[in-house]
Amino acid sequence: MLDSITAFFKRIGSAIARGLGLLVVWILWPFLAAHGWYRQRNWMIKLPIAAFVALVAVLYIYFIWQTQVWSGFDANYPDVYKFSDRKVGAGQELPAVNGQQAAANAPKACQTSAIVDVTADLTDFNVNQNAWISSMLLFKLGFFGVSWDDTPFLDNKAAFQRGVNQAVRRTSVELVDTLGRVRGTSGINGDLQSARGNLQFDETSWYFGLRPFGPKTPTPSYYRAAINSLRKFNTDLGACNAVFDSRADNLLQFIDRVANDLGSTSDILAERSENHNYGWFDMRADDRFWFAYGQLYGYYGILSAVGADFQQVIAERNLGTLWTGTMKQLQAALRIQPAIISNGREDGWIMPSHLATMGFYILRVRSNLVEMRTVLGGR
Repeated sequence: MLDSITAFFKRIGSAIARGLGLLVVWILWPFLAAHGWYRQRNWMIKLPIAAFVALVAVLYIYFIWQTQVWSGFDANYPDVYKFSDRKVGAGQELPAVNGQQAAANAPKACQTSAIVDVTADLTDFNVNQNAWISSMLLFKLGFFGVSWDDTPFLDNKAAFQRGVNQAVRRTSVELVDTLGRVRGTSGINGDLQSARGNLQFDETSWYFGLRPFGPKTPTPSYYRAAINSLRKFNTDLGACNAVFDSRADNLLQFIDRVANDLGSTSDILAERSENHNYGWFDMRADDRFWFAYGQLYGYYGILSAVGADFQQVIAERNLGTLWTGTMKQLQAALRIQPAIISNGREDGWIMPSHLATMGFYILRVRSNLVEMRTVLGGR
């Protein structure tokens, strides 16, 4: 009896070994055939082919390096700005130095916008301190034609960058529509409008495309132009030649839009967690997680900046404690940095559910934002 069981498992092992051997042969056969063909060619054919293969190898090394190295990443990056040192809100005239009255002919100086600073810096972080992964040629080509987002490889940084960019895009819309003008009746600021248009540009554009066919301006060029426009607006604002309207109703609307944006991401995480909980074998769990993480990373800095730009409104409406609690929740969410993303069942004990955990933190942040919206909407 024992011998027959042993023989059965040996046959299973042999079958698996043969299957794996056939799979390896099937994968390697094109390369072996190409190598045999290459050996029979003369040097005039070999040299261009060798140069092309070397170029592809260098491009892949560069691509892999860029996807794995996250330059400038710091979960506590808002601390660098020292927003607590700002004494007045954005757009308000700065007090004279040392309490002395400025000379009559001295130009006025106004407080620049922390929101604009952070929005520009986050975009700079995405496209200048790091390569913008989503528009790189090898990312667009995928893994043997399969989108990198559908694999567990080399897509985490791209998803994170897109999440940061989602927060930046949402903020640029609010800067144009409400914050950079007075009560919607004044003209739209040209620099903010230019920045918004450039930030809304397609995230995957390379130097050449098929739809439409022909050369294109790559995505990072548009985002770099947006950085320049944002910085120009802040320069004008600092010289009191631009407007930043830090009213309570503008803060309410901004918080409402951020809460809605986070609610949409929470829904995406919930759908993936409930319907595709394959543990470590869910190939889309990682890009869902890192998109949400990048979005929270962006909003952590932007909401910290909102606290500085709208400090007077926050003080008048007694939102300080609630605002500080929201920042702490964002900090707690950004401490979650698993090496491998798992989308297991919420009651599972082997494979964790990182998507459910991230969704929980997003809902906590959103709940606080909704509560602040209620306070701001009260009379």
